[in-house]
Amino acid sequence: MKLFYTPNPEFLSLEETNHAKNVLRLTLQSTLETTDGKGFFYNSKIVSYQKTGTILQILSQKKEIDTPKHKTHIAISPTKNADRIEWFVEKAIEIGISEITFLQCQHSERKNINLDRIDKIAIAAMKQSQKANLPVINNLIHIDDFMKFNFQNTSKYVAHLDNSNRYFLWDCINQNPTTDKLILIGPEGDFSTSEIHLALSKGFEPVTLGKARLRTETAGVYAATLFSIV
Repeated sequence: MKLFYTPNPEFLSLEETNHAKNVLRLTLQSTLETTDGKGFFYNSKIVSYQKTGTILQILSQKKEIDTPKHKTHIAISPTKNADRIEWFVEKAIEIGISEITFLQCQHSERKNINLDRIDKIAIAAMKQSQKANLPVINNLIHIDDFMKFNFQNTSKYVAHLDNSNRYFLWDCINQNPTTDKLILIGPEGDFSTSEIHLALSKGFEPVTLGKARLRTETAGVYAATLFSIV
């Protein structure tokens, strides 16, 4: 069954209404499945079509069962090519991620993102993968400002290409399987030396994702996959 997204389970937005009414040809009294993006699915009946949307009657409610045990957060520098970072958002959400933050770094080639478009991609990915939790998507923030936040009870990692001592991400995850997790993924030119030192001074563990040099968006998806396994 097609999954619709609505923060208010008793009302369907105009955009979702157009799809239900004009594409799927759903009529009054038809039933549909919605999610509020906060962990719940609803089986609802169409009561009436309005100019501003659709009035729904909730028939039943259930909580999403297959959810991550811990919060997972990827802070990533947006790629020069917008399509590639949008692909990352889509795949990370399909795999399962709690939060995404876009980082402005010294070597970042992109200085802005279209957050409205990213939000639409996130919603579509959530619906396509039949999930009920919409991840938090944070706007672009400078890495210096991001480091001012206090991430308590969180295992923190910074993935970089510097040849200094690093640990395999998978090994680190296995050592701390019961904690929330945060990883920093740098731009195409990697984090600068000063940014790596800043992360280390804030308690981030230096990690590698393997011998192959991955694209930024691939590294993000790889990390999301490892986070989803534990």
